[in-house]
Amino acid sequence: MRTVSTGLPPGPRLPRAVQSVIWYRRAQWLMDQCQARFGDMFTLRIAGEGTWVITSDPDTIKQVFTGDPRLLHAGEANRILLPVLGPDSVLLLDDAPHLCQRKLMLPAFHGERMQRYGALMADVAAREIERWPLGEPYPLRPRMQAMTLEIVLRAVFGVSEGPRMEEMRRELRGLLDTVTDPFKGIAMLVLGADRITRVPAFRRELERVNAPIYAEIADRRHVADLTDRDDIMSLLLQATHEDGSPMSDSELRDELLTLLVAGHETTANALSWAVERLCRHPERMQRLTEEVRAGEETYLQATIQETLRLRPVISIVLRKLQEPMELGGRLLPAGVSIVPSIHLVHRCADIYPEPNEFRPERFIEAEGGRAPGTYTWIPFGGGIRRCLGAAFAQFEMEVVLRELVQRRTLAPSRTESERNYRRAITETPRHDAEVIIGRSPTRCPALAPEPIPVRTPAPAADVEPEPKSEPEAAPV
Repeated sequence: MRTVSTGLPPGPRLPRAVQSVIWYRRAQWLMDQCQARFGDMFTLRIAGEGTWVITSDPDTIKQVFTGDPRLLHAGEANRILLPVLGPDSVLLLDDAPHLCQRKLMLPAFHGERMQRYGALMADVAAREIERWPLGEPYPLRPRMQAMTLEIVLRAVFGVSEGPRMEEMRRELRGLLDTVTDPFKGIAMLVLGADRITRVPAFRRELERVNAPIYAEIADRRHVADLTDRDDIMSLLLQATHEDGSPMSDSELRDELLTLLVAGHETTANALSWAVERLCRHPERMQRLTEEVRAGEETYLQATIQETLRLRPVISIVLRKLQEPMELGGRLLPAGVSIVPSIHLVHRCADIYPEPNEFRPERFIEAEGGRAPGTYTWIPFGGGIRRCLGAAFAQFEMEVVLRELVQRRTLAPSRTESERNYRRAITETPRHDAEVIIGRSPTRCPALAPEPIPVRTPAPAADVEPEPKSEPEAAPV
């Protein structure tokens, strides 16, 4: 007979305030220390977040991702994002509202749609890369942010020029700088999701972002060629709920801002980590460059998978328990959050030999590797809460890295590897992936590339399909 423990697993005895400060500045270090002392399941207490039970056990992660979403709320656990994204964001919804909103947004991320963004991504990347200075230390993360912001703005809104787009670029960048600033972030953490919205300076900043978004929504509703457009905003304007009603302006604003915020900051950081890791491993940079120039895709895809394994931009996934639940052999009380650790499971030596090594070959089956596992490679979460833009992000990384290695050579500007630097909830290279850039001897001259055939990344083994309708106990 299987034994089930009752109550919370052990964890550090530090006061909640101390745990919160350490978490906010050095989350991955804290998880490493706790796992070494307490094992694969332990408790943390974080200010504004209640009680977390962190797990890195794949079987428990599977329980979480396939559990009943009515009992495991992801939207409620993401409440810290409410002040920026708004109440109608798909990231903040649970149960039937989440499934309905997700269903409205899915068509925008199908492979056929993404194929049309290939030339746009390559053009933006090529023009940005050609502006980078040669032969001097140059931090890439800010430029990766500018590049991915331009891509997501053009893909989401379908336009790139004009005063309104300039205003949107400027105000969105300002908002993101605020919410990712480490010191301002601590203030936001202390104030919490409800009180931060009462701060006049924050409200004014949000209103400056909202104004051009709402103006663009109003204008787009009346254009004659709406059905001919491929951008995500135009697709969402044509989407309807099950009762036939269109999405409201506030719904559209929340989902568009969700795509803009989540779709550019995380991808920019992942690209920065990919460059940082490749520069520290010149033999792998050389192989990637040679295979890309030969038209091969396998090593490029494996490089992205390994980057997202070793340097995940987000360290955790959260689900808040609505009722007591048995998870990982322990009966956990209602109200706590079960937290699969992306960072810890990605560094499990039983799954990934030499887990701290950057080795894309581990994902190439022809070289003894294996495909990413559903519950052991989770940079985008899992189940029906898996990131909607996962395929878009990986495709964008492929396009940008392909342009980069064809046009430039890269070398590290510092001898030591860059450590993690935590910005709000994301992990970035401490020195912004600073490199020395050189001109490729066989550089690609084209600045307006032909469309690139899209490769929708294959789902991990045994991944759950998207539900056609609300299930009784859908995976989450």
